Amino acid sequence: MKYWLMKSEPDEFSIDDLAACLPQSEPWQGIRNYQARNFLRDEVKTGDLVLFYHSSCKVPAVVGVAEVTSDAYNDLSAFDSQSAYFDPKSDKQKPRWVAVDIRFNQKLTRIITLAQLKADPKLADMVLVSKGARLSVQPVTEEEFNYIVAL
Repeated sequence: MKYWLMKSEPDEFSIDDLAACLPQSEPWQGIRNYQARNFLRDEVKTGDLVLFYHSSCKVPAVVGVAEVTSDAYNDLSAFDSQSAYFDPKSDKQKPRWVAVDIRFNQKLTRIITLAQLKADPKLADMVLVSKGARLSVQPVTEEEFNYIVAL
């Protein structure tokens, strides 16, 4: 099992939106960065756990936990001209983009803000707090994951 942090803008799709999907999973689609895509395509697997992170908001923070419920598959939003994630250069025979499904696991009892994460010496090596780290899908160590959830 691996551990991940996935970012979402809460005004677009929040942890509460994910919880409202229960008992169903929700497609994690629209990833349009090649490195994040490569993580989804090559490393994210069914059963992996996810720190759900609210980004691009007043208080960026880890707000909950989700579980990956599918391996990568073609991101159909890339072919939908009505989708915000439409990619006219994506080819159905050789798709550029992938998605996975995730399901709500838990909402944290208190959010763990980016400022808290950055200030914690135990998380100094975490990808999220590295300079220039902007990936919407990024790896997290098991130790980092367990530590953050315990906070």
